[in-house]
Amino acid sequence: MNKWNFKENRICELLGIQFPIIQAGMVWCSGWKLAFEVSDYGALGTIGAGSMTPDVLKEHIQKIKSFLGKGKPFAVNLPLLYSHIHEHIQVVIENEVPIVITSAGNPKTWTGILKERGIKVLHVVSSVKFAKKAEEAGVDAVIAEGFEAGGHNGREELTTMVLVPAVSEACQIPVVAAGGIRNGKGMFAALALGADAVQVGSRFVCSLESSAHENFKKYIIQSPEDATQLTLKELTPVRLLKNDFYIKIQEFYSKCADIQELKTLLGKGRSKLGMFEGNLSEGELEIGQVAGYLNDILPAKTILQNILDEFQEIKNMVLNSER
Repeated sequence: MNKWNFKENRICELLGIQFPIIQAGMVWCSGWKLAFEVSDYGALGTIGAGSMTPDVLKEHIQKIKSFLGKGKPFAVNLPLLYSHIHEHIQVVIENEVPIVITSAGNPKTWTGILKERGIKVLHVVSSVKFAKKAEEAGVDAVIAEGFEAGGHNGREELTTMVLVPAVSEACQIPVVAAGGIRNGKGMFAALALGADAVQVGSRFVCSLESSAHENFKKYIIQSPEDATQLTLKELTPVRLLKNDFYIKIQEFYSKCADIQELKTLLGKGRSKLGMFEGNLSEGELEIGQVAGYLNDILPAKTILQNILDEFQEIKNMVLNSER
């Protein structure tokens, strides 16, 4: 059971955090306020740069740095295929961000440059093949994300329970489990599968400090267990809450729409419209499968405390059963 003593945890040692929990960098939901609350508690808060211009990202980084105490790191999530990536990298370097989480692109492109500046790099992967490539590229850890996760996802559709142990066995570097983890039970299971830590996304969307629109948050906590679907695989696979826009996507599929027609339907700004501006009809609502099991909106620190309390309860039960 030494693996679950956080003082000996590889991710905690690598990142300088107290608890092996990473808040995912979710577009339109992960501003500095949420990241601050998570990092201030002792986990790793993450600013989601995917929905930010370079100037806005700089503002969020400077805000969190002005409030966080020394010894409490934070991260920035950088989707590598986004149009502002060169400027985002420059902002991260100039503002001395301690940790970067990269996704949606080739980790070879920027990992070396970031590590030369003393920045720790984690990369999100959806398969063992990509995990090995990330390890070869020199990343410090990989985040193995099952297809239960919200937002953009891997084409492989590997579940977290299948992916995490496979990546843990294939890689020497630390592994973070992601996808479908919302509580202490999920965290305990992930560590039992071989992960060193967990990344939690959807549960933090429904936090008071999340920058998601209140309409979106309320829609999530009212949703049934079958409320999400992975779709638009011809473009970039994305898990969405079912709404009027989702129904339009299905209608296009029923008419055998081609890629260009799907692109035209998607247009620009759909995720902002739904998640940030609260248009529940026409907006794109990205969230994980756990949406159907979320039923309240809580402060981020309460969410973390609940996760850790439940984790400790299960850990104690296991220890007692072994005596």
